[in-house]
Amino acid sequence: MAAKKILMIVGDFVEDYEAMVPFQMLSMVGHEVHAACPGKQAGQTVRTAVHDFEGDQTYSEKPGHNFLLTATFDEISPEAYDALVIPGGRSPEYLRLNEKVLQAVRHFAEAAKPIASICHGQQVLAAADVLRGRRCTAYPAVKPDLLQAGAEWCEPNEGLTNACVDGNLVTACAWPGHPEWIRRFLELLGSTVQP
Repeated sequence: MAAKKILMIVGDFVEDYEAMVPFQMLSMVGHEVHAACPGKQAGQTVRTAVHDFEGDQTYSEKPGHNFLLTATFDEISPEAYDALVIPGGRSPEYLRLNEKVLQAVRHFAEAAKPIASICHGQQVLAAADVLRGRRCTAYPAVKPDLLQAGAEWCEPNEGLTNACVDGNLVTACAWPGHPEWIRRFLELLGSTVQP
C-alpha cells in the first residue's frame, strides 16, 4: 500500500470522535493526515464537541478535547493531496461559508479523488454544489440540505452504523458508523486492514 497524503478540514466545535478517530486510524495505517482549519495555523488547536445519542429527540452536546492542527489552512494546496476528510459537528455550518473551503472541496470532487464525509460534514459538500446526482447519507437532520443540493438520499440504518459509497465519495451518518465508514474509505485509498 502506498501511503496517501490526506487533508482533513476542521473548525472549532468539530465533533470530537469524528475528527480524532479518523485522524488516528488513518495515521495508524501509514497515511499522512494534515488537519487544517481556516484562520488557524499548524500547532494551534480547535475545540471539539462530543455529540451523544441518549434517547432525546436529537443528540446532546458536551465539551470535547482540544484537537491539534497539523497544517496551516492558508498554506495548503488541494492539488498536493490525494484525499479529503470532512468531519461533522458544529463546524460545517460555518465552514461552508468559506469560499476557500468550498474551492478545495470542488477540487477533490472534480478530480474524482476520494472524499470521506460524515454527519454534518455533508453540509460543506452541499454548499460546494458537488452532490448533484450523487448517492449519500448524513445525520438525518441534514437530509433536507442534501435533497435540496440534488443528492439521492441513502437511508441510515437504525443504529446509524452504515456508510454509503458512490464512486469516490463515502459518507456516513454519525460516529457510530466509523467502522464501516473508515473501512470503505480505506478501500477507496487502496489500503485495507485485515480482520
